[in-house]
Amino acid sequence: YTGHCAMDFTNLLRTLLAAMTPIGELRLAIPFAIWTLGMPWYQALPISLVGNILPVLIIIPGLDIASRLLTHLPGPGSHLLNWRIRGVQRTYAQRFHKYGPLLLVGLVAVPLPFTGAWTGALAAWVFQVPYRIAVPLISLGVVIAGVLVTLLVEAGVHIWLVLEES
Repeated sequence: YTGHCAMDFTNLLRTLLAAMTPIGELRLAIPFAIWTLGMPWYQALPISLVGNILPVLIIIPGLDIASRLLTHLPGPGSHLLNWRIRGVQRTYAQRFHKYGPLLLVGLVAVPLPFTGAWTGALAAWVFQVPYRIAVPLISLGVVIAGVLVTLLVEAGVHIWLVLEES
């Protein structure tokens, strides 16, 4: 942890892009911004939230287009997409039928592997949640996850600083 304020455009862009990644999302962007770039949490959190929500705006409609294209093209793309769809359906179908679209909030809010905005967008598409409903629910989940990750990182920073002093 460098402890300096790094409010330059390059670091903001690096944080934004880290939050947009399908595996890292907020779980990567917030610790990266705070620990590596020395960005204060009140800068890291909003930039990471924006970066994590932006792909959702493209993923849900993009999956419709991609699935139509993949079904008409030869190659492994349609098999890979169908495999992932079946996996999401198998994992979340029972819970989705129980909780409906509200499941998207919980699916995105828990900052663990194979959860997050990308998985939430895929689930919204698989279960045909309308875009105007899916985006706000996924965004709420992103905000909850962002706050949780920020709290955990900040607690880690404070523990590290205390240990460093002793």
